[in-house]
Amino acid sequence: MTEIALAIVLGCCALGAGIAMIAGIGPAIGEGYAVAKSCEAIGRQPESRGEVTSTMIMGCAIAETTGLYALVVAILLIFVAPGSMTAVITNLGK
Repeated sequence: MTEIALAIVLGCCALGAGIAMIAGIGPAIGEGYAVAKSCEAIGRQPESRGEVTSTMIMGCAIAETTGLYALVVAILLIFVAPGSMTAVITNLGK
């Protein structure tokens, strides 16, 4: 019985880590869109290059945090959660 429970926990941790990494697609699309629009704005008004670039970099940095949080969650699900959950399951089996 505990072997099945351990297999389910490990499978769910791997599945959750994979789903968490899908969150990396959103920031990539958003940052690409922001860079494209900033290049377009600089092309229209070259004298506003500094302001547009600094605003774009700040926006990209903020957008990237969601991808980094997803990476942290995925790492925790792969390395930390299985060990702690297997300890709980083995203690319940005793």
